[in-house]
Amino acid sequence: MKLIGLDPGLRATGWGVIDVHDNRLVHVADGVVATDGSRSLADRLVQLADGLAEIIGRYRPEEAAVEETFVNRNAVSTLKLGQARGVALLVPARAGIPVAEYLPNLVKKTVVGTGHAAKEQVQMMVRTLLPGADIATPDAADALAVAICHAHFRQTAARIPEPAW
Repeated sequence: MKLIGLDPGLRATGWGVIDVHDNRLVHVADGVVATDGSRSLADRLVQLADGLAEIIGRYRPEEAAVEETFVNRNAVSTLKLGQARGVALLVPARAGIPVAEYLPNLVKKTVVGTGHAAKEQVQMMVRTLLPGADIATPDAADALAVAICHAHFRQTAARIPEPAW
């Protein structure tokens, strides 16, 4: 099962692809889709959509996971992040890929063991869980963490039988 994790951002959206074989996770690729800050918001969203579509076309993941947005003090920044997140949800969905969403604290708790882990702790654990991975950026590490979180939760959900009602 090939999974893609996405860490949305308007300047840089991190992405990470992993293969899941039973309980083993294997790093496939990671990177960032960067947008040109000198361009209009609409143009940047198109850059983001085109970049994600190209990655999905290249790696053909079977499922996607996107980190949920938290609200920060700056409403304008939160709104722009929400728009980038919308693109990150839309692109895999349009490709027919199921999309899951995870809160940042749940991703950190799944990967590190605590929901308030520092970025450095997340990066270190991602490198530990994906030996040999040469992770491009902190945004890519966060995206891989989202993919790892999804791998663990989808396996747990597969073991729980559907209610008979």
